[in-house]
Amino acid sequence: MSDRPRTLGELKQSGYRSVPVKQEMRRNLIAKLRRGETLFPGILGYDETVVPQIVNGILAQHDMLFLGLRGQGKTRMLRLMTQFLDDAMPAVEGSEIHDDPLAPLSKYARNLIAERGDDTPIAWIGRDERYHEKLATPDVTIADLIGEVDLIKHAEGRHLSDEDVMHFGLIPRSHRGIFCMNELPDLSPKIQVGLFNVLEERDIQIRGFTIRLPLDLCLVFSANPEDYTNRGRIVTPLKDRIGSVIRTHYPLTRELGMQIVDEQAWTQRDSVKVVVPQLLKQIVEEVSRLARNSPHVNQASGVSVRMSITNMETLISNAERRALRHGQETAVARVGDLYWLSASTRGKVELSLSEETGDEDLLIQRLVEEAIKNVFDQSLSPKRFSQVVEYFSHGNHLQLSAEASGADLLQAVGKIRGFRDLVSTVATELDPALARSPAGEEFQACVAEFILHSLYAHNRLNRKVSQGNATFGQ
Repeated sequence: MSDRPRTLGELKQSGYRSVPVKQEMRRNLIAKLRRGETLFPGILGYDETVVPQIVNGILAQHDMLFLGLRGQGKTRMLRLMTQFLDDAMPAVEGSEIHDDPLAPLSKYARNLIAERGDDTPIAWIGRDERYHEKLATPDVTIADLIGEVDLIKHAEGRHLSDEDVMHFGLIPRSHRGIFCMNELPDLSPKIQVGLFNVLEERDIQIRGFTIRLPLDLCLVFSANPEDYTNRGRIVTPLKDRIGSVIRTHYPLTRELGMQIVDEQAWTQRDSVKVVVPQLLKQIVEEVSRLARNSPHVNQASGVSVRMSITNMETLISNAERRALRHGQETAVARVGDLYWLSASTRGKVELSLSEETGDEDLLIQRLVEEAIKNVFDQSLSPKRFSQVVEYFSHGNHLQLSAEASGADLLQAVGKIRGFRDLVSTVATELDPALARSPAGEEFQACVAEFILHSLYAHNRLNRKVSQGNATFGQ
């Protein structure tokens, strides 16, 4: 920024013209649309649903409320709104509220310009510095948002009615930028009422003093739906003053959810290489999708996308742990690793009826079983494995250890006549490349477990699970 104007005189000579922040965002958005740029990089599944709502809101120069359940990317998208601001903006140097050199608001800026004229120093403010965010909590006060009388300044001898004695809150400090209030319903109603004047008149008053600051702001908010358990509400007059309410949603397809998990989850480990077969990626995402439709889960709370991400990381970690114990360089995640998803799922599903200890873990395991069954039914049928069911119908039992290597697990299932050959065939059908890779044996172990757990889900076998170890029988 060394070549930019450094004084008010240089700024005037450059021909700079200031525009309101919403016009600035509109102008930059129009330029991006004409160039065909991706508007929200890293945000998947919203191109045809949510992004058009946001584009319309910016083009209409609206303040916006992002309304949706937890884990739908609301905050992430709000923080990306800075990309619609100019890369840098001139401001009076030293101003707390980023005063426009051509239209100063604060007494500090007005006095400095009156004193130094065209020699007034100019600072250039980056777009990220023009975004301020506040999480709404019950203890937030008007002083935090708007401002308060600074008693220390008053004690220094300044008069109470003097603007110099004021301490500006977050909203005035966001002048010529974007101010975001996260989780708006958590803000107490009287504080929400305090936002009326900012939204409607674009000015603030502190302690009743006649200080009029016509702020230039884009106000954005995030909120969960108002019927969320034990939450507050957005007061109706405030919502009425918000230009656009943007509804967000969870991934509409399993494939899209898997793509988000692939991008967001920590999958590249530094100890061993962990391979996650496609069928397990499908199961992990299917668990979340089933939870979002389960009558046992409080749907007003929602099931965050973070559940799929943390579940994938837990799945990979358990496969990594097993590989480290066996001294392997490559690990393949298996169905037995899904047992440990309870740790990363607890707290991300809120039961609708019972809160008794253990009910949550029981629900999680049932969701996992149903997800296994659904993924199995996509391409396989229990009838194909009648010889496996027949083996157990003769009173045989089979124990699979969660800590066993792939070779040991395949040796155990080799007791079932013809099962090894069937597993090899199915593995090649499901993922030919992985089946023929150096990790092919480990993948076959994954497929063997998948078939047995799926037969249990179809009520063809009995199963007992303890610490991830499964015993099958009939």
